[in-house]
Amino acid sequence: MIRSWIIAALVLALLVVAIVADLVPSYYVGLLTEAIIIALFAMSLDLLVGFTGLDSLGHAAFFGMGAYVSGLMSLAGIENVFLLLIAAGFAATLLGLVFGAIALRAVGPYFLIITMALGYLPWALAIRLRSITGGDDGLPGIFRPILAFEFRLDDTHDYFYFVVFIFVVCAGALAGIGNSAFGRSLRGIKDNPSRMEALGYRIWLHKYAGFVVASLFAGIAGALYGLYNGFVSPNDLSVYRSAEALIAVILGGAGTLIGPGFGAVIILFLRFTVGAFTEYWGFVLGAIYIGVVLFAPRGVFALIRELGSKIRKQP
Repeated sequence: MIRSWIIAALVLALLVVAIVADLVPSYYVGLLTEAIIIALFAMSLDLLVGFTGLDSLGHAAFFGMGAYVSGLMSLAGIENVFLLLIAAGFAATLLGLVFGAIALRAVGPYFLIITMALGYLPWALAIRLRSITGGDDGLPGIFRPILAFEFRLDDTHDYFYFVVFIFVVCAGALAGIGNSAFGRSLRGIKDNPSRMEALGYRIWLHKYAGFVVASLFAGIAGALYGLYNGFVSPNDLSVYRSAEALIAVILGGAGTLIGPGFGAVIILFLRFTVGAFTEYWGFVLGAIYIGVVLFAPRGVFALIRELGSKIRKQP
């Protein structure tokens, strides 16, 4: 169960961050924007990993699909940000309907392998369809969209506030799904599928629905990311992007939603701090990941909660 106070604390923290954003340089506001977008992407994957028990290495296909669709529409002259997000989410959902129907024929490690194989398809198409996607060069020159009444989101701070708003809406929706009867049934399927099937639940259909919903939110995150960078490339569809999100889920704590978002922020922080001193920052991330698996297998967020409970119990 996702406690309501956790979501309330997250919203309060984001409001504080939004206020502080006016006091820091645009560079750091940009980093915060990227962190929040990647956190949403990791949270969408957690709906598969933490709730349904489906470890995927192809989730970036939906992230990249959202980025490419919004980017192409922006270059075609469509500037309304809500139209771009709706189109990106719809395209990612359609792709999720197709990929989910194929991937869910496999179970266990075979599911992981088949999602990785499926994830290669959009990546390869993005490279080959140069006339549409720009190939290896990607899609440059994407302009920040219009919010409403000709109010553009060109300013870094304005776009940051918009991303915070979308994140809060999506996080609230994901939390609502997690706390709903559907979310509890997904947890039950993950823990004991035989028992849930005996109780009359349609296991495959529930997994399929979870897969598609996760695709929707990944597409929205991808659109936000592409519009933020003003550039989309095949890297946004790559297995590396999927693996990074999967590590964030495990690092932060699968099944908590907030934990994977926290894990994504940790990874981004390491990339820009350790990466400033060495190109081998991945080794530091790997060491931290190994340490978490050995000493905090339920993730950093669960470890923080346990420490907080112990502190409160002390006289």
